[in-house]
Amino acid sequence: MSIANVSQHLQTLLEARMVRFHKKGTYAIYELSNPKVSKLLLLFQDMSEDLLAEVKQIRDEFLANQDEMEPLTIHELHSRLQADDIVLIDVRPREEYEYEHIPGAISVPISEIENTCLHFHTIVKLFLIVVENIVYAKQAVELLRSHGFKAVRLNDGVREWKEFQDKF
Repeated sequence: MSIANVSQHLQTLLEARMVRFHKKGTYAIYELSNPKVSKLLLLFQDMSEDLLAEVKQIRDEFLANQDEMEPLTIHELHSRLQADDIVLIDVRPREEYEYEHIPGAISVPISEIENTCLHFHTIVKLFLIVVENIVYAKQAVELLRSHGFKAVRLNDGVREWKEFQDKF
């Protein structure tokens, strides 16, 4: 998207009071105005997959032949974190990680994962990739596996984790 297009979308969301912003130097930092907005986004995502078969089809086609990536569910993540047998990596841009992440996750942006792999060889645990963006997850899993690590992606993201935690 162009900057003008993104700006227009943000203005619409601001008018709808779904986001708020503050200035940081010359930057305008936008964030969700209320935690319920995140829940609404998840409902829209679920609804779009239910009502528009092509949304689910596009996602499934992208992930086709990726079964070997062994995606984990939020419930499985919770169990693995309790057992302390994984290293949780968040490969989203650092700003997204700093804004919100799953507790215990280590920030290793996708742009840094190749160099970071060299330092991970002392860790024997399974790597779990957590991202909202399935393209990043696929790329990160492939990179880690090419360096001999066992890596899997999480089926869901930070929003789904928060939803899961809210139920407990």
